[in-house]
Amino acid sequence: MAVTNNTNTSFNNKELSIQLSLSGLSFCILNTNNSTVETLFTTTYNKKNPTTVLDTVVDVFNTQKELQQSFDKITVIHENEWSTLVPKPLFDKEHIADYLKFNTKILKTDFITFDEISQNESINVYVPFTNINNYLFDKFGSFTYKHYSTILIEHILTQEKHNKSPKVYANINANTFEIVVVTNGKLVLYNTFNYQSKEDFIYYTLFVYEQLQLNPDVIEIVFLGEIDKTSPLYTIAYNYIRHVGFGNRFDNFQFKNPIENLHSNFTLLKSLQCE
Repeated sequence: MAVTNNTNTSFNNKELSIQLSLSGLSFCILNTNNSTVETLFTTTYNKKNPTTVLDTVVDVFNTQKELQQSFDKITVIHENEWSTLVPKPLFDKEHIADYLKFNTKILKTDFITFDEISQNESINVYVPFTNINNYLFDKFGSFTYKHYSTILIEHILTQEKHNKSPKVYANINANTFEIVVVTNGKLVLYNTFNYQSKEDFIYYTLFVYEQLQLNPDVIEIVFLGEIDKTSPLYTIAYNYIRHVGFGNRFDNFQFKNPIENLHSNFTLLKSLQCE
């Protein structure tokens, strides 16, 4: 987790969390006085590059009236594939770029940072959208930022810490999904996959089951994110995996406008202060 600094000291009991990717943007605003999410906004777009994503972010902040206020706390969640997990005993900050170069194309000019995941003594090394961080710093001052996989892994490990049985989580986005496998409360695997069809999705999912020697007739898959029972991904998973379910954010806040389920917008809503 990284924190920027400034001298902004205004207080209005509002907390903003914003999640950014190359194909979508979402934000929520929590009123900490009454523990109520007052705004939950999501937009998707054709895949962009970091420069054009910034243009979209600027447009959203200029047009969404809910963002025309100050916030006591701001959390920015960077959703991209430019990350890797490193065991904490092996991490050396002086060689931070070396951890990414084997599975991510990085430039010499890229800024690389890291989050610490205390639940499993690991370091999440990643490249944030630096231009968007700079824009938000100029606009608001200090804020905290994390990689979205940090939040996903942290909260799944917390929920599963007393569970002895293996479990597979699939966090679904528009064109990507993340698989998190845990057993005995420990992280076994985390990976991100691109998909264009339900066949892509089930291929990668069953490949994970096969490689980890997990029996799809026994080991449950738990869906998070943007999916419901009408989704082709749910239907095809149910054809190949006996136990298919949905996760739960276990919210400890209310919603001004109720949302349909307890598993969508998982990383965005789990980033809120009262969590």
